[in-house]
Amino acid sequence: MMENRDWDDVLYVQMFGTFSMIWNGKELTGKAKSGETQFAYLMQAILHSGAKGITRDKLTQLIFGDREVTDPKHATRTVIYNAKKKLKAAGLPDMNYIEQKDGVYYWTPQIPVREDAAEMERLSHEAEEEQDPEKRLALYVRACHYYTAEFLESQTATIWIAQEARRYRALFCSCVEKAVDLMRASGEYFQMEELGLYAAQVNPLADWEAVTMEALVSLGRDEDARKFYDDTVELYLQEQGLHPSGKLMGLLDRLGAQMGHQYAVLDDIQESLSGNDEKSPGGYFCPYPVFRGIYQMVERMMERGGQSVYLMLCTVVDSKGNPMRDGPILEELSQRLESAIQQSVRRGDAVNRYGKGQYLVLLVNTTRENCKILQRRINYHFLVGRQRTGVQYYVNSVICTPAKERIH
Repeated sequence: MMENRDWDDVLYVQMFGTFSMIWNGKELTGKAKSGETQFAYLMQAILHSGAKGITRDKLTQLIFGDREVTDPKHATRTVIYNAKKKLKAAGLPDMNYIEQKDGVYYWTPQIPVREDAAEMERLSHEAEEEQDPEKRLALYVRACHYYTAEFLESQTATIWIAQEARRYRALFCSCVEKAVDLMRASGEYFQMEELGLYAAQVNPLADWEAVTMEALVSLGRDEDARKFYDDTVELYLQEQGLHPSGKLMGLLDRLGAQMGHQYAVLDDIQESLSGNDEKSPGGYFCPYPVFRGIYQMVERMMERGGQSVYLMLCTVVDSKGNPMRDGPILEELSQRLESAIQQSVRRGDAVNRYGKGQYLVLLVNTTRENCKILQRRINYHFLVGRQRTGVQYYVNSVICTPAKERIH
């Protein structure tokens, strides 16, 4: 995000995400592998160092890395000379763009630079000093929106870039948290919802969904909050292949407990509770929060006795019996496994896609022998021709939860 660009006589620099430089509306670095040239390494180091500058030795190390260079000083001067020619050819005023004094290189002060990372830092510092809550909030929000991705995200194998990436990620998190505190205090829940969604987009798997959930609950948008709750857990489990953190699940559960309903009569409530899927074959596919609720309810019912319940984990494995963890083939196999399970289980069984290539099945009122029969039915629908991949099964009793037992 670069605000209020007038383009004239200002070099705009993007460090978040893909490196780019823009002069009078013209981009000086192409998007494809723009950060992987000596010119780019030089410009990233010089421009990001700002008024502090950068020493000759450090600049040489950043440009050439571990490569053996016969004459490092001469090689560095050559890169700088070529960079100056490229900048002049791009339309920048003819001057000494990269100045050197006492062994330290600086970008010329005659051409102003507007760098997204520096702007984010500046706004954050201004917010810290600002006493008016409304202006302070606006500064934090502006700072947050400068952060559009990781700092030079394709180059984090480089030590200084990895260090800066961690620093700016921490700064972004701090700005979001402080902005949310101010929004909460002033009741700016619409703005909180927007910021929560943005933060989760640019800094995924960091529990920012709890911010959006809190805003929806506070606004009384209970149906939106319920859908967001389910979608969030499904996103973590299916798209990312991860189980949401205990912190996030705790926050979502606590916020979900605050949601209410409008007054209604019992018949209407019962109709809304019904799935209205009498003709749907197979088990009840449900998101993880629902599956967990069913499991916990069944556990309580087991205290009364009378039923035998098993939990089955189905995992897609490769030809050597190792769990498959990623790739387009895994996604295709996961869809086939889901279909095979759906064709094999009973309507009274609950099914959840737990992660990439993994499904949970809650089998009510059955036996361990029937679990083996179910396994054979799933294999029958899943395995095709001489297919070398397969499914690995683990089954636990819900009653006594013994150690995992693999069914052969």
